[in-house]
Amino acid sequence: MRQAVGMDQGSSYDADIDRVIVSEEQIRDKTVELAKQVAEDYRRVDGVLLVGVLKGAVMFMADFARAMGRNGRSVEMEFMAVSSYGQRSTSSGVVRILKDLDRDIAGRHVIVVEDIVDSGLTLSWLLKYLASRSAASVEVVALLRKPDAIKVNIPVKYVGFDIPNEFVVGYGLDFAERYRELPYVGVLKPSVYARA
Repeated sequence: MRQAVGMDQGSSYDADIDRVIVSEEQIRDKTVELAKQVAEDYRRVDGVLLVGVLKGAVMFMADFARAMGRNGRSVEMEFMAVSSYGQRSTSSGVVRILKDLDRDIAGRHVIVVEDIVDSGLTLSWLLKYLASRSAASVEVVALLRKPDAIKVNIPVKYVGFDIPNEFVVGYGLDFAERYRELPYVGVLKPSVYARA
């Protein structure tokens, strides 16, 4: 999966990226594949509610919701904002709700849309929180997962890519609120976050 950062990307961030590990095309293809699988699994279920975790999941959430629609599934979208990172490059494990759900999810089939499963600590907390709100079911679709970084066993039914335990940015993932708009996922040079 290793490939050089293409200068045709035209980003001022190119010099900060060591290498691209998931290309724009790979993301697009995998999103379509995941949406097709989820749409099939939920074909007999009314009212699928996608819950995106701000801000990182926004890009994936939008593309995933559109792909679900192309597979004949209408979905509703809801957003939460939780924090366990702050300005750090690793999760603290202490979760704070910055923005809660705007609606009752009791009896709803919820699919949490995640950009990345890293330590799993935040996601583990979020799944318990959503279950406590009496959802009919709660599953997770994650674009990325770092198997070597996971600290808690959590059920992630749908995973796009397993990636190395390196600090990645792009396609919604950030460092200090930068790099989210990159169309690919790339490894950030350690020299960039060592300065912070």
